[in-house]
Amino acid sequence: MKLDHCAMRVSRAGFDDVIGLFVEQLGFRVLRRTDRSVWLRQPHASVDVQFIATPRTFAQDDKRFSQIAFTTPTPEQDLERLQQWLSSKRIESFINAYSPSEFYLDAPELFVDFVIEAMTPEMAHYEVESAPA
Repeated sequence: MKLDHCAMRVSRAGFDDVIGLFVEQLGFRVLRRTDRSVWLRQPHASVDVQFIATPRTFAQDDKRFSQIAFTTPTPEQDLERLQQWLSSKRIESFINAYSPSEFYLDAPELFVDFVIEAMTPEMAHYEVESAPA
């Protein structure tokens, strides 16, 4: 099997705002949309993101451990830019850090079971062993 997409839940009330954030600020394209789901792809990415609208607006306190992660040389500044966009829509959000190289943004009224993570590119350099033949 080959990984195709990951699905995350967003609040029904904020569904269009989440799509706007990913399209306008992160360069994603809408692949397919229904009244309660959308599939998005960022150019040159090999895994898509699906958002599913739900009436629920809050998951667990530990949702910060479930994230959509991006690499960037300036993680905190890039999340601040997203936070400003959310603020312009009157959507509350906050930024916190996992480490000096990894930050996350949460918009609790939008993101039900995930946060957006931004980390420096070297954080994504993993030692990978070859798969057995």
